[in-house]
Amino acid sequence: QVQLVESGGGLVQAGGSLRLSCAASGSIFVINAMGWHRQAPGKQRELVADITSDGTTNYADSVKGRFIISRDNAKKMVYLQLNSLEPEDTAVYYCHMKALNGPTYEYEYWGQGTQVTVSS
Repeated sequence: QVQLVESGGGLVQAGGSLRLSCAASGSIFVINAMGWHRQAPGKQRELVADITSDGTTNYADSVKGRFIISRDNAKKMVYLQLNSLEPEDTAVYYCHMKALNGPTYEYEYWGQGTQVTVSS
């Protein structure tokens, strides 16, 4: 069983920071990419940031310059540093992974989510 477990969410005041962590475990052959999505109440899930195996990063325009994604391949973990948080960042943040279970086939996995709440 492949699992993604997030941690680090919580309540923070506007302008503050949080650091989210996601640990992958199970039968993982190669991780192609890991990242974070979020979903606010009444809104669609959106990509926040992701990072590929070669270190290439991608950010949503709304978080660019404020959030930093990083990855530890040896530990099979991905992190999201959230700086200068705004109330609009309030959402459930989901860890996401694209991984190979062999040399050919790629599968997608999701964590259960961690709540980030930013107060005014």
